[in-house]
Amino acid sequence: MSKAAEQKRSAQQKPQTRSDALANQERLLAAAVTAMLREGRQVPMASIARDAGVGIATLYRNYPTREALLEALTERSFGLVLDVVEAAAADERPAIGAIEAFLTSTIAHREQLVLPLHGGPDELSEGSRRLRKEIHTGIAQILERGRHDLTVRADITASDVVFFGAMLAQPLSQDDDWLESNLLRQGRVFVAGLAPSPPVLDKI
Repeated sequence: MSKAAEQKRSAQQKPQTRSDALANQERLLAAAVTAMLREGRQVPMASIARDAGVGIATLYRNYPTREALLEALTERSFGLVLDVVEAAAADERPAIGAIEAFLTSTIAHREQLVLPLHGGPDELSEGSRRLRKEIHTGIAQILERGRHDLTVRADITASDVVFFGAMLAQPLSQDDDWLESNLLRQGRVFVAGLAPSPPVLDKI
């Protein structure tokens, strides 16, 4: 085989190798979230590897310590939340509807989220800090839109919305009936509180 052919073949193989590695990492992280929900944060690493369908050596090769795994799960969670923010920002309804969409989608993803308020590490990686900043920027842009379309009161901050979304994503019960009757209702109550107060009418 010529040198040019070898280089071409190598170039064709690299993306596939990288793709396989990313798929393995995602499988490990998804299995870790499921296992932690089932058995708690101290679930044996071997259980995570088994759920992911890989050997324990593969798990440790990707995440040498439990702390490294939690850090990766937290970064993945911020990425999921950013996806939710971007989808909400693209919502064509008034801004208050976009905020409601953000909260509803955050609730829907609650079983995949490992954030500082949910037991994730308090010390964030550079990637997590960057994603968190993008989340706050995206929410702030929606709120600014809400001030222009007069659907969101002026004193609400991105931190208010993000914090409440994080609380809704960590319900006190996993019961579906509780979710339907309380959790989503609390989201609607919060959204209702975002609306500007009615204007005070001038006295005649």
